[in-house]
Amino acid sequence: MVPQLEDFLQYLRLGRGASEHTLRAYRADIEEFLRFCHGRGREFLRADQWVARAYLSGLYRRGLSRITVARKVAALRSFYRYLLRQGGVETNPFSLVRPPKLRRRLPRFFYYHEVEALLALPRTNTPAGKRDRALLEVLYASGARVAEVVGLNLGDVRLEEGYALVRGKGAKERVAFLGAEAAAALKSYLEEGRPALARGAPTEALFLNCRGNRLSQRGVRYLLARYMRQAGWEKKAGPHALRHSFATHLLERGADLRAVQELLGHASLSTTQVYTHVSGARLRAVYDRTHPRA
Repeated sequence: MVPQLEDFLQYLRLGRGASEHTLRAYRADIEEFLRFCHGRGREFLRADQWVARAYLSGLYRRGLSRITVARKVAALRSFYRYLLRQGGVETNPFSLVRPPKLRRRLPRFFYYHEVEALLALPRTNTPAGKRDRALLEVLYASGARVAEVVGLNLGDVRLEEGYALVRGKGAKERVAFLGAEAAAALKSYLEEGRPALARGAPTEALFLNCRGNRLSQRGVRYLLARYMRQAGWEKKAGPHALRHSFATHLLERGADLRAVQELLGHASLSTTQVYTHVSGARLRAVYDRTHPRA
């Protein structure tokens, strides 16, 4: 147990609203560096940039991916920045360490005809089928993250107004619109599907599994994979592809980039800009409409 690390994690939990997944990742990355310092006979509070560079070289020698190395460097830079503010260290050894440049991968998404086919697959004559239809409709209509959707409670849904209150990264709350189709599917699930799945158990969770517990992110991935196999698709895509599809389809139909940023809950516009490169359909339409010799 390192008191400084525990204090830092508590700061992330309470001050920054970090998720348990993030906290576990930060703990593992920082503890690995602490063991590295111990193995070299160095006190981690006295680590300098040369220790940090030696650690980084070791990560590369182990053949770790660029994204993994960048994540570890980011965690340690944040940790030492916290210690610096608290007066626990005199310098941040990772402030001059440059993480590897990451190649921005284009997000996987579904074309609209694929979304239509996917949403039509659940058999809505069963409670589980009603749940699946409502779940997929909400994921696509809201553009919310999977964690945000499975974290919804009954009190977060405003069916009459057509929106839900989701809690994103850093526990930030925002409005996620549902649309008519998603609202109708959700209403059917709430009236005829959820009561059967709940089995009388008192739970506030909106989406339930077949045991009456809150549906997990893993459960959503399993459901989507099953429907994709049912459709005969060979492409690999997870539930997040519906969020990517939401953004792509809005932009292709003329939505403002900043509006899409707000709908997705992105803190930075640069994060949203990746979707402008996903499909050239909108650019082609603009070119054909405006170029004098198109």
